[in-house]
Amino acid sequence: MDKFADTTSNLDSQHYPFVSKQVVSKLTGLSGDTLKRYRLQGKLQKDIHWVVLNSRVVRYNITLVLDWVQNHVSNPNAHLRAIDNYLAYLPSNQRKRRQSRS
Repeated sequence: MDKFADTTSNLDSQHYPFVSKQVVSKLTGLSGDTLKRYRLQGKLQKDIHWVVLNSRVVRYNITLVLDWVQNHVSNPNAHLRAIDNYLAYLPSNQRKRRQSRS
């Protein structure tokens, strides 16, 4: 089984999976060097489009990177909405349930 097919099949069940640069390169056609350049230029935003796991590991939010590729030139406001949706999706931004006092 193709390792990339397995990643893309999970996009529905995992709204915002983080993947390696190899997967992003395969799905977008952007090279690893181009991805790094976009990170350094701020075109892809840290903690939105990509995260650092340690000094040697960067992972990309494939859903937002694909949306950025599609919209960054023709419809940047749509991409900003996608970022807002992602931030709202994060558990840290969910409303906390009040616990009933017994």
